[in-house]
Amino acid sequence: MITALFKLLDLLLGLYVWALILSAVFSMLSTFGVLDTRNRIVYSIGEFLYRITEPVLRPIRRFLPSFGNIDISPIIIIALIEIVARPLLARLYGAIVYGVWQPLVF
Repeated sequence: MITALFKLLDLLLGLYVWALILSAVFSMLSTFGVLDTRNRIVYSIGEFLYRITEPVLRPIRRFLPSFGNIDISPIIIIALIEIVARPLLARLYGAIVYGVWQPLVF
């Protein structure tokens, strides 16, 4: 039961990374006019990606300096997920299931 929960959490983190990547690509394609956001399906996909990624990206954008039109906040969030969240989740799983707590030093 606990293994399934941790696998689900890891899967959700992986899906969120892909949502961040898709949102960045979608934003670039719509900015350059490759995607027509007047199309209902395209607009719905863009709105969905915006709604699930913007609450996490907005606080990061507030603290970042302006780089012009380049938005590096998705890269920072992906790095945080891959460097901090996933290893922490794996160590927490090891501590609960195997009783072995590894220090958080990388």
